[in-house]
Amino acid sequence: MAFTDKNQQDAEKLAAAKAAVKLVKDGDVVGLGTGSTTTFAIIELGKRVKEGLQIKAAASSIRTEELAKSLGIEILDLGHLSQIDISIDGADEFTASLDLIKGGGGALFREKIIASLSKNAIIITDASKKVKKLGAFTVPIEVIPLAYQYVFDQINNLGGNGILRTIENQTFITDNGNLIIDADFGLIDNPAKLASDLNQINGLLAHGLFINLTSKVMMSDGTDIIIFE
Repeated sequence: MAFTDKNQQDAEKLAAAKAAVKLVKDGDVVGLGTGSTTTFAIIELGKRVKEGLQIKAAASSIRTEELAKSLGIEILDLGHLSQIDISIDGADEFTASLDLIKGGGGALFREKIIASLSKNAIIITDASKKVKKLGAFTVPIEVIPLAYQYVFDQINNLGGNGILRTIENQTFITDNGNLIIDADFGLIDNPAKLASDLNQINGLLAHGLFINLTSKVMMSDGTDIIIFE
């Protein structure tokens, strides 16, 4: 059963975060995602570092990097890494077959790079994020500004209804200096096909469909941790 009460959701996020952080070992390079659920994990990881855990980390956003550094976690340059031992991130939606929509926080490009580099890519969620079919949450698409209209039109040609992301009436700009189009494709029958079609669009830097990039999802449902792998 999925809970909508925010206190319950936060309790589930914290439980999933604690379960995932237990998997981090001495000497690991850890990929850190972005978002409310991952924030719980970074704080828990910071506690373990204070207790003596020796790790280094790569951050998927400026705000994640700032939080990690404030907790004593050493941050590496993501662009110079060839491998990440374990990554911990959240998701906006996931299915039991480990297809995800991510990018609600706007860090999808760097999150996708981290997931691609990770030997063990862990997704942590509360129970509200599990769906039978992706698509109730829009698909975030990071686009290079000079290609905005072209990409917008191509999304429309694929059946997507795109909206330029704004925050408080200001255009949202990613850490990479790009725009985000939130595209509504309805419920997605074939996420892998849509991901492939989006990958063909010039000027589209990254989309929020994460296919074959996840090792396991650790979902907290009430007091239970349920693992999908």
